Amino acid sequence: MTAHPRGESPDPAAEDHEAVEDAVTQAADTPGTPDEGGAGSAEAADDGAEAADGTEGAQDLEQAPEAAASPAPALSEAEAELAAQRELRERIEQRKAEKEAPIAAGTKLSGPAADLLAAVRAVESGEKPGTAFFDSPASAPAPRRAAPAAPAAPVRPSPAPERQAHRAASPEAAASVAEVLAEGGAPGALAGPAAATLGEGAAGVLREDPWQLLSVPGVRPEQADGFARALLGAGCGPGDERRTAALVGWLLERAALRGHTAMDADEVRTALAGFAVTDPGEAVQQAAAEGVVLVFQDDEAEDGATEPEDTEEAGETPEDGTRGDEEPVRVLLGLDRYALAEESLADGLARLVNTCEKGADWTDAAAAVPSPSAGELVRAAATAGLVAHSGGETARAEPAALVAAAHGLGLRALGTTHSEDGRRRLAAAVGDPGSAVTLSALLSGEDGPGRDADGAFALDVLVVLDAPQLDVETAAMLVESLADGTRLILSGDPGVLGSAGAGRVFADVIAARACPHVVSRTPDPGPIGELVSGIGAGELAQVEAPGKEVVIVPVRDAGEAVHRTVQLVADSVPRAIGVPSSDTQVITVGHGGSAGTTALNAALKQRLNPGPGRFDGFDPGDRVVHVPSPGRAVPGSVVSADAEGLHLDCAGTPVVVPQDRVETSVRHGWALSAHQAAGMRWPAAVVVLPGDAAQGLSRPWVYTAFSRGERHLSVVHGVDQALPRAVAEVPAQERTTRLRPLLKALPTPDAS
Repeated sequence: MTAHPRGESPDPAAEDHEAVEDAVTQAADTPGTPDEGGAGSAEAADDGAEAADGTEGAQDLEQAPEAAASPAPALSEAEAELAAQRELRERIEQRKAEKEAPIAAGTKLSGPAADLLAAVRAVESGEKPGTAFFDSPASAPAPRRAAPAAPAAPVRPSPAPERQAHRAASPEAAASVAEVLAEGGAPGALAGPAAATLGEGAAGVLREDPWQLLSVPGVRPEQADGFARALLGAGCGPGDERRTAALVGWLLERAALRGHTAMDADEVRTALAGFAVTDPGEAVQQAAAEGVVLVFQDDEAEDGATEPEDTEEAGETPEDGTRGDEEPVRVLLGLDRYALAEESLADGLARLVNTCEKGADWTDAAAAVPSPSAGELVRAAATAGLVAHSGGETARAEPAALVAAAHGLGLRALGTTHSEDGRRRLAAAVGDPGSAVTLSALLSGEDGPGRDADGAFALDVLVVLDAPQLDVETAAMLVESLADGTRLILSGDPGVLGSAGAGRVFADVIAARACPHVVSRTPDPGPIGELVSGIGAGELAQVEAPGKEVVIVPVRDAGEAVHRTVQLVADSVPRAIGVPSSDTQVITVGHGGSAGTTALNAALKQRLNPGPGRFDGFDPGDRVVHVPSPGRAVPGSVVSADAEGLHLDCAGTPVVVPQDRVETSVRHGWALSAHQAAGMRWPAAVVVLPGDAAQGLSRPWVYTAFSRGERHLSVVHGVDQALPRAVAEVPAQERTTRLRPLLKALPTPDAS
């Protein structure tokens, strides 16, 4: 690296971070919660693209509520994607409902764990209302449709929106909700979101159960408590079953924002005690009985336990939940949407493994690819229905070679990426513009081969790049769309930040060892590649950069960090490196703070495209990022605005954002967070690390941010020793999921 004195502005550098900013909606004080700012204080991250994945300083991401289908004359790409997801989820639910496997799990539970399981079985027997229990033993996947024989006349179903970031409520419903909110002292700004979340009968729901306000993104328990007291008076208390059930659901939703698909029951009980719940154990049992949550035994914890030989002894367990010398059985709680997704995904992956043609001979194709690692990947794909492939940026050429080789064999092969930038790079590597699509466009039907009458893609081989960005719900919908016999290759860099949504699909597939795993031996070249490779190993090493590929710019405070960043982007990088400002991306830890994306974008706009912001704060030529749905960030630029909305140019694709969506789905894009930048690269990157960013740093964040620059990386460095300490000592935060044990339990061929 090259260090420069504080007075100079050397060549630019890039870094990325996974922090999120809490977008605050209009707020008013709620009775009983004067310090919280009212029920309107939202902690929703409006970009929908960030999750806490190993950063203590990162805020939680609020996800959008489920949206009902509503016909539209012309659907946007985001709406089409969401519509396709809705249709697939309905199909998944139908399949799960048809399974009749007996529920035998949980026989080893005792003490509190047994009480929890008893509550769930009461639901199953009909004694109490609730939803189905999902912790059933794995069964072999039932044979499904065969792959379509020919790609002729694929069907592109007309979709309807499903999981949207925004869902409009009818004016009547919103007005009714506003009346109830006014009675409870909650801000009227919550009327629309509450009606959209709770449905047309939201007003009645809130009168009957005021704590349902917690299901509205951004509302905290203290604010819901004040609302409930105003409506119910002395008739409510901390132990009210409505309150405790809502709190359990809220805790699990918050955990999902941090990437977890399940939560330890002990952690839930501890958290409930912090909200003055007098009997947390009873509250959890009640929530399970009412179907708010599902109860699971942690199968991985059970794997290490030793079975007692005597059956009578096996039935005798102490009251504390232990079995002799065994460790206590760990009990997990989960929301049905993630339980459904994980079980459907596990079944679907096992189906692909078991229905794949194992005797395919791709020897000649493997010998013709340009690298040994690519040849290994082709050979693995020839004999397995599911393959995992890991490597850095340069290793992306290997799945591209696989797609090209499959085309040469006469197979219908396609590659998908997380971003449009990744799609362009993949298409160029394959040499065929039609060989790559974004995953969102594939699922929505906007691009790709289309679907057959059963909703399956007309494909023989599907390669999914940027697999670490795949959340469990999207993965389940994707796998459900693959016909029997389709080969699925999940490819990605394990060192980058995880998905914005819940789950860690790529890591769980690799950890379960349910399929061949090809590790690329192709290193990333140059000083940036050397630096990033060391970060992945936990070491922040100094690298030689004779061409100023990597530059460190020390700063004393956030104000100087902003000043140096603007100087780098507007002057130093174009002059010294030859990369124009339009091809240089700034990456910082989060949106808020004195050197977050908001402050940096304001300073960069003033220097690069000054204007009054006459279109909702934007001017023609402004660099922006559009978030059409949670987890997606699409860079673009402002073209114009009219009554229809804000007109954007997103990599050559015209996009119109309705006026009522501009504030929540469009922000300036000269500076991005690391999660927004994941899956994309630029010729030059400037990573900004002000002093207050230290708590948000982790190895995956630094790895992701520093690897976004192709030719140049500038690091505006103000965190001193916090940077090497984060690389060495702060790995990715573990996510609690159930996919790995589910995959281990499923019958699959030997993947060795």
